[in-house]
Amino acid sequence: MKFNWGTGIVFGIAAFMIFILQYVIRVQLDTRYDNELVTEKYYQKETEINGNRLKQENANKLGADFKVQTTAKGIEIYFPLAFNPKEIKGKVSLYRPSNQAFDQTIPLELSSNHLLIPKSRLVDGRWDIAIDFTYQGMAYLKQQTLVL
Repeated sequence: MKFNWGTGIVFGIAAFMIFILQYVIRVQLDTRYDNELVTEKYYQKETEINGNRLKQENANKLGADFKVQTTAKGIEIYFPLAFNPKEIKGKVSLYRPSNQAFDQTIPLELSSNHLLIPKSRLVDGRWDIAIDFTYQGMAYLKQQTLVL
């Protein structure tokens, strides 16, 4: 076989295609490059957004009495002092955008108007927190992004 410009171009294109394909195969097989959806049941969650708007407005009306903050101890959630902690029912959802394995849901069973999620249960980085609870038939939802 005679080696000329045409043969060289064909070999060059074939080598480039093999080079690219090995990266595609590596990304598909390696667990470090998992391509997972942002959330499970994405479309169902999208339809719930309008229903959550009213809950968020109720939480905003509570003002500074209802707050979420990060401290050296972890994430602290303060409910209004006027609320009876035994009547607060709901859950705290911690969502880790970079790794679904760290997501947590904590049921609310309070003995005081303060909830501490210890830093030992959390990995440093960005967390999306959603506090969804009811108090005397009124629904509340507070969503916030925190960085530990």
